[in-house]
Amino acid sequence: MKIIVCIKQVPDVTEVKWDENGSLIRTGLPSIINPNDQNAIEAALVLKEEQGAEVTVISMGPPQVEEALREALAMGCDNAVLLTDRKFGGADCWATAYTLGLAVKKLGGCDLIFCGVEAMDGNTAQVGPEIADFLDLPLLSYAEDIKVGEGTVTIHQNLGDVTRVIEGPLPALVTCEKELNEPRIPRMDLVFSCFDKEIMVMGIDDLEGERANFGLKGSPTRLRKVFSPKRAKAQVEFLDGTPKESSQKLVEKLQEINAI
Repeated sequence: MKIIVCIKQVPDVTEVKWDENGSLIRTGLPSIINPNDQNAIEAALVLKEEQGAEVTVISMGPPQVEEALREALAMGCDNAVLLTDRKFGGADCWATAYTLGLAVKKLGGCDLIFCGVEAMDGNTAQVGPEIADFLDLPLLSYAEDIKVGEGTVTIHQNLGDVTRVIEGPLPALVTCEKELNEPRIPRMDLVFSCFDKEIMVMGIDDLEGERANFGLKGSPTRLRKVFSPKRAKAQVEFLDGTPKESSQKLVEKLQEINAI
């Protein structure tokens, strides 16, 4: 079984600062593997131990992302791929999914792709589903339990009062929740040996894609500003009269503001 885990290196949110335009200041920020992606790595490693899977971890970003890939190797992943190119810069969720999807194809495909549900620096939860769409794979999202059988994968989704069980054929893509597992702490021997492993590096020339679909040029969305919404002071109006009269007045008020 071949498993690919897509991860992202993100700023440590305890140190986050914003500039006057509402853009994230990344300079000088410590970086970590996105927490949900650590759950995805752990899920892949559990399957590796149970079924002898080969686990490859992929990440797109600047050269410093190698640190996150080395950490994933130290956790027990077998291979690592860094997608880095200036032309990848400014990618939104779709352009990121496009690039990652092409890399999966370049690697010859796989039986399973694991992603974290969402990245803590964006919280869009879109990249995993968009990779599945690009590769035309079944999507099993928000997994809190994963079981892989003969040609199938089954997950549990927590829907509040009930748990939904979803089964799909392999190959498939699964997005992993934090409740799925507890990511392991790398063993010291693997921490040392991870630096002996070669990380495959791919740029835009290594991927068989349309150049207009990469990076900022290929991104249909733009982040204009990040801000905290202002809270308007609540206005309270009392409606006098009998219950029937008050109800009628309420309906009229709601109609005035196009609420009904």
